Amino acid sequence: MTDHNSGSGSRTSHGTRSGRAPRKRRRGLKITLAVLLVLLLAAGGTFYWLYSRLDGNITAVDIDKTLGDDRPEKLPTSGQNLLVLGSDSRAGAENKKLGGGGDVAGARSDTAMVVHIPEGRTRAVAVSIPRDTLVTRPECTGSDGSAVRSADRVMFNSVYSQVGPACVVKTVEKMSGVRIDHYLEINFAGFKDLVDAIGGVTVDVPQDIHDKSSGLDLTKGQHRLDGTQSLAYVRTRHGIGDGSDLGRIGLQQQFLLALLSEVKSQNLLSSPANMYRIADSATKSLTTDEGLASLTSLSEFARSMQGVDPGSMETIMLPVAYDKADPNRVVAAQPQAKTLWKAIREDASIPESAKKSPATGG
Repeated sequence: MTDHNSGSGSRTSHGTRSGRAPRKRRRGLKITLAVLLVLLLAAGGTFYWLYSRLDGNITAVDIDKTLGDDRPEKLPTSGQNLLVLGSDSRAGAENKKLGGGGDVAGARSDTAMVVHIPEGRTRAVAVSIPRDTLVTRPECTGSDGSAVRSADRVMFNSVYSQVGPACVVKTVEKMSGVRIDHYLEINFAGFKDLVDAIGGVTVDVPQDIHDKSSGLDLTKGQHRLDGTQSLAYVRTRHGIGDGSDLGRIGLQQQFLLALLSEVKSQNLLSSPANMYRIADSATKSLTTDEGLASLTSLSEFARSMQGVDPGSMETIMLPVAYDKADPNRVVAAQPQAKTLWKAIREDASIPESAKKSPATGG
């Protein structure tokens, strides 16, 4: 397998357009909790027989077996850590059509968050890793069992396509020192179908967006988006900020909050039929580690998180700086990133100084 940095056509630059940096306190984690809550409710009560078939929808990857013992130590008080990926897989006709680039081979991690739930599970934090970040990919085992050598300065989102999800987990663990307990991934089609299953989502667009690349054309203000439009909204780069991945992270977090609000406002979870429809859409395109690859396991995990207070949830972006050799890429900003990962490893409060990113995408 060749080593290259062309994992994405995304661009990061010192743009002159003014844009808002993502707010520090976000509740983007709510979508993860919402999906798990749906599965929890769907797996219980009189209608369990109807939902049991959903187990077969979930794809599993054996992260523990693939990575072996070459991993960070699991500390007794380190809480739970999940790696959540939105994949731009072109596999299947529906994903290929939604990808916008039908000739692009393979798949990439379009969105990535390390979700940390501290001991006691009354709060949570999610760290978004920009896909344009240059990282060192460690030596990994490929899907065919062969060894794939390590490589420096590769795009973070290219690791998925080059080696696969287990190597993404290993890359995150090596760059952070954080032991990843669970892995969840949803692809293009799954995201679109989930939004369509609830009848669309209403968002407040912060500024006019005219993205010729995706075809997204929205004026500032309130809009009702269907699944296809929603996918374009959370993926748009050229229509906001400096055209980089950094600018759209704020849109993604805003949309996830709107999605959860839509589910609550419609009281969809009160209807078994609606619960099944949503859960079916979510699980069809869901990939998890072996430990979560069943409704029972997902439900148990969701139940353990019921004490998480949404008001205390926080989503931040990994602090990054423009790369000195290539201003179209970013690197982890130091000492902020080191301090942030240390706090997560030790289940400690994250200092405000560790949340400040020199590159904002504005």
